[in-house]
Amino acid sequence: MNHAEKIMRKKAVIKAELDRALPRARSDTLWREATAKLDGLLERYSALPRGVHMHTDSRILPSAAVYLTVKDALGPEKAYRIIEDAAIQGCAEIEKKLRKLMRLPGMPDLFIKAWDPLTKKMFAAGNGFRNVFYPKRKGEYRMDITACPYCRTFTELGCPELTKIFCENDERIYGRLPGLVFRRTGTLGKGAERCDFHLRKA
Repeated sequence: MNHAEKIMRKKAVIKAELDRALPRARSDTLWREATAKLDGLLERYSALPRGVHMHTDSRILPSAAVYLTVKDALGPEKAYRIIEDAAIQGCAEIEKKLRKLMRLPGMPDLFIKAWDPLTKKMFAAGNGFRNVFYPKRKGEYRMDITACPYCRTFTELGCPELTKIFCENDERIYGRLPGLVFRRTGTLGKGAERCDFHLRKA
C-alpha cells in the first residue's frame, strides 16, 4: 500500500458521501481514480517543507484529488457538494465532542488559553502561513491569517472554491460551543484580505 492509498483509507467520510451520490461500483471506480490522482499530487508537492505537508498531505491534496476527479465525471456542483457534505459531517463529530468538554467547569478558559500555543504551532510560518498574533487579553484570543497553504494550493490546482469549505469548518466547529463566542468577519477563501479569528469567553 503506497502513501496515497494510506491517506485515502482515512477519508471514509468523503467516500461515504461519494457512495451516497453514486452506485457503489461507480463510486469505487472514481475513488481509485482519485487515489491515483492523489499519488501524482503528492509527488508534485513532495519538495514542500515538512510543516506544510501537515496540511497538504492530510487535507488539501486528498480533497482536491477527489473533487477534481468527481468534477470531471459529474460536474462541479455535485463534486463540490460531496466535499462540502463530508466536511459538514466531520465537523459535526468534532463539535459534538467539544460541546461536551465545554460543559466541564473551567473548560472555556482553558480552551482559550490553549489556542495561543496551538495556533502558533499549527499555523506557523514553517507550515506555510503568514499571521498576525495580537497581544494576549484575559478571556479572549485573536489572530489573523494573511496567507495560507489552503488558498494557495487549491488555487494552483485550479479549484480555489474548495478553500471556502475549509474556512467554514472553523465556524462549524467553534461557532456554537457553549461558554464561548467565535467571531469572524472574513476569510481569504471568500475574497477577504485575511481570515480573522476572535475567540472569547461568553
